[in-house]
Amino acid sequence: MSDVFINYRSGDGDQAAATIQGALSTRFGTERIYYASKSIPPGTPFDGHLIQGVRRSGVLLALIGPGWIGHRRLGDADDWVSREIQEAFLCDIRVIPVLLGRTTERPTREQLPRNLAKLADCQGLRYDHRNNENDLKQIGDALARLVPELAAADHEAHEDTPSGTTQNTAGDVHGTSVQAHTVNGDISSVRDVSSVKDAHGVFHIGPGSRSVHMRDGGTYVEGDNNGGIRQSFGGSRQESDVER
Repeated sequence: MSDVFINYRSGDGDQAAATIQGALSTRFGTERIYYASKSIPPGTPFDGHLIQGVRRSGVLLALIGPGWIGHRRLGDADDWVSREIQEAFLCDIRVIPVLLGRTTERPTREQLPRNLAKLADCQGLRYDHRNNENDLKQIGDALARLVPELAAADHEAHEDTPSGTTQNTAGDVHGTSVQAHTVNGDISSVRDVSSVKDAHGVFHIGPGSRSVHMRDGGTYVEGDNNGGIRQSFGGSRQESDVER
């Protein structure tokens, strides 16, 4: 199943379609983006494949360029751009107009054939190649919010460490290394000398019963202190934030 179907008109949005397809495939995975020139296997009848591609998608992106309105084939029974959009409406699949360029306006009902009139009521997005990075991110973010399967596969969402997790690296540790409670920050230990940077929480540094408690700006040392404890504090922690 493809979660996103890219609908576009050759000569009026094919370049933008290729760019959007590439960005979304990188972010969510190629198999989740339906793009006719890549998704239809060679020798496969394209008509049935296109219709099934629409029916199996969660969202259809209707790319609308400057020449989209008024195209001589728009609304015709053999126009695949129109047929794909109609099929999405019939199957109750969300259709998102994507306006290409800075000046393209959303079509009105009066400008559309009757079988596509519903498109005028759909809230849209914009893609302008001069604002490429930001617009692609906005499109991807919107899709991730609307389609749970895309959110789960979102590579960008997993690039940063999720809140509430702890990543630890320990080298040259002789004995037991224990983490108790949540620790945010950098901890390194070489032989009997430990260095703590930007740590928040409670943790234990061996050997013996030596532990360091850091709460509310205070530091408390419990147990034996053999070999010394060295603490280094960095800056304050910040909140994360076919012809068509």
